Amino acid sequence: MVQKRLIIEMGMGIDQHGQEPTVAAARAVRNAIAHNALPGVWEVAGLSDPDKMIVEVKVGVPYPEQVREAEVLAVLPFGRKSLTVETGGMVVQGRAIASLHDKNDEMLIAVAAVTVWVDTD
Repeated sequence: MVQKRLIIEMGMGIDQHGQEPTVAAARAVRNAIAHNALPGVWEVAGLSDPDKMIVEVKVGVPYPEQVREAEVLAVLPFGRKSLTVETGGMVVQGRAIASLHDKNDEMLIAVAAVTVWVDTD
């Protein structure tokens, strides 16, 4: 079998308060898939089960070593999922608000690319 790319979607996510790179990464993935439908998975690629899609996620985020993989991948409803996290995104100075449990004044911005592959003969 040969794998072929069906779609690539990009997104951005921000954690303004809490300084959690996992939150920013998950929001970036959610943003990437928020406005798509994939009828080609069934109509063109001929898959009968959406869990047969191969879904590769690549995220650039500050403090990548702190990202909790399972929480980011949980955003995706279907597929054989994988995640690559690397240093990227952006740290922007915001405002620390004690009542929001901020650790500091950083806002974390993540970017994500979600690629869907299908096996073909």
